[in-house]
Amino acid sequence: MMAPVDGDTGAAVTAPVNASVTAPAHPWDAAAQGWDRHSPMLGAWLRDVTQSLLEATAIGPGARVLDIAAGAGDQTLDIARRIGPTGYLLATDISPRILALAREKLQRAGLDNVATQVADAEALGLAGAGFDAAVCRLGLMFCRKPLDALSGAWSALRPGGHFGAVVFSAPAGNPCIAIMVSTAMRHAGLAPASPFAPGSLLSLGQPGLMAELLHAAGFTDIKVRAVPAPMQLPSRQHYIDFVRSAGLPIMALLAPLSAAAQRDAWQDIGDQLDAFNTPAGWQGPNELLLCTALRPAR
Repeated sequence: MMAPVDGDTGAAVTAPVNASVTAPAHPWDAAAQGWDRHSPMLGAWLRDVTQSLLEATAIGPGARVLDIAAGAGDQTLDIARRIGPTGYLLATDISPRILALAREKLQRAGLDNVATQVADAEALGLAGAGFDAAVCRLGLMFCRKPLDALSGAWSALRPGGHFGAVVFSAPAGNPCIAIMVSTAMRHAGLAPASPFAPGSLLSLGQPGLMAELLHAAGFTDIKVRAVPAPMQLPSRQHYIDFVRSAGLPIMALLAPLSAAAQRDAWQDIGDQLDAFNTPAGWQGPNELLLCTALRPAR
């Protein structure tokens, strides 16, 4: 089975799922254990949109797929099972630790059709790799230069290849995120910032922006649709526990504060999130954008 070619080095990417990670640490490493520990919760929350993403990008038996910003490997498992033993999957992430956890998860599942590579989504270095599909689930919005990431994905696809991404929509559709960010910034003594600031959680939620970026990267047959994705949990504390261990943007805002000041900030956030309590538990509204496109056949 042919591995993709790394456009920077000319070397084939052949790292098996049990290879060791030697890349230097990255800030996202601090959230690695949190993402891994909450994989069941994240899998349940994103199950429907993930299936829609994989179906829209025509991922099936024998496909060669690139998973960009793969995280702890939840959707990577879904892709690997879809493509089967005759397919090939390369999972990339900027965090060596998160990718190591993904690799362990794939190894436990007995999947040997997956390679992993530490890579910045904005500098993939996979031009000419000829993937049938490339996907990015809740990672693209963290890119400060998302057009670079989309251009890199375009270059990694074969002509006629599919691209798909899931990102958060605007603040109105994601009130929990908006509450957390604004409250954390206030407690950190920071001035309010645009919710669409590059690299932030809601950076790609500005209406029309994803379609504009996909077009600028050279994609055609562009489709962007909003998908409701409420998060149903036993209590708001379950949500806060997830964010405190895996939500690096919020973690980073509060990290400089004293332990007491951090406790006050989380209590303030929790009190506001109580607005989403229901008789059946806590339900946090979320809205995602499912974005799909094609690299033109010619």
